[in-house]
This record gives sequence, C-alpha cells and structure tokens, in this order.
Amino acid sequence: MVLIVGITKAITNLNEAHAKFNLSQTADNNFFTEWFEHLPLLTDSEKESLNRLKNRYLYYAADGAITEGTVNVIILSPLLELMGLCDPPFKIRSEQLVKVEIENGGEEESLLKGFIDTLMVQNRLWVVLIESKRYGFSVMQALPQTLAYMMANPNLEIPVFSMISNGEDYIFVKLLQQVRQYALSNKLTLSNPQKNELYEVIQVIKRIIGLIV
Repeated sequence: MVLIVGITKAITNLNEAHAKFNLSQTADNNFFTEWFEHLPLLTDSEKESLNRLKNRYLYYAADGAITEGTVNVIILSPLLELMGLCDPPFKIRSEQLVKVEIENGGEEESLLKGFIDTLMVQNRLWVVLIESKRYGFSVMQALPQTLAYMMANPNLEIPVFSMISNGEDYIFVKLLQQVRQYALSNKLTLSNPQKNELYEVIQVIKRIIGLIV
C-alpha cells in the first residue's frame, strides 16, 4: 500500500525532515566549502546591477511585507537573468512537481508529492522562494520542505544545492544523499547597511553553477 501525502503537510518541521529521510546536519566545516572558497570575481557592471537590485528591494520593503510574486519580479528573476541562467545550456523549470518515496517499514510506503516554490536548474540547483508575510521573514522556516525537494534528485552520488530566499535573506544548502548529510551557509542579507551581500549571493551561485556545468 502506498500512502500519498503532500510534502508541506508531511514535513512541517526540521525534526520531521531528519526522521523521515534519516538526515543530519554535519558539523564538518569541509563539507560545504563551495559557499566561501574560490568564489569568482564580479565585474563593475555586475556590481552596479546588484546595487540597483538591492536599492530596489529596500524601496519596496519600506512599504511592508512583500509578496512572493513581487519578489520574483523585482529581484529573483533579474538575478537569474544577470547570470544567464535563463539561456542555454541551462533550463529553468518553474513549479516543478517532485515525488519522494519513503519506506516506513512493513507493507506501507509513503509517496510525498509537492510543487517546488519556484524553480530548479539542471536538476542540481533548487531555488526556493518564500513569502515574507507567510513565514515571518525567516528563511529557515522553508528548510524542511527544501530538504524534501532536494531528496527527490535521482542521482544519489552527486551533491545537490539549493538557495532559500525571501528576497531579503539568502541561505544556501548542500545535500549529499549518499551519506544522508547536509550543511548550510551563513545567512546573507540585504539588511546589512555596510555592504551589499548580493555580491556574495551571486558569487556563490556562480561557483555552484561552475560545478554543475
């Protein structure tokens, strides 16, 4: 017997994600070095574009909570366009249906089904966009479901990555299914008045894309 359950209903917190997928967050600092080592340099033109995007976000955020659709238009889509991820050899799939099978022991198995919030790139990079008004600006609230989506990757031997964002904050995740472990980057945020941390966001994505290609 197979029990079909929606991902957002079956995985409501991090402990559930850990238990259902036998996952753990590793303390090994060498597990996820891609977010801070060998980051590519940015051009002056890229920095200018990223400064404009940060200022644009802060302009809209001054009015209060921003919906997922607005964040997608004013910052996420321009970021993907800036990096050329909408063009060959890359292909973006929006609201992708994912299925994850879980063995519960005995005869019953669970099939978790759900749509990823935004998109995935080359089946290796998931970009999850959450609404600030729903999650209270905490990107960590989306981590359990993001891990579930990442577990749907069919190739167990290669690492998969994701970026969780609400427009203002960004966290990267690396998962290696074969060892059932994952690690997180530091949170990068547009609320830092001293520097534009979108620079680092783009550098990390470029670094990951380099690994995928």
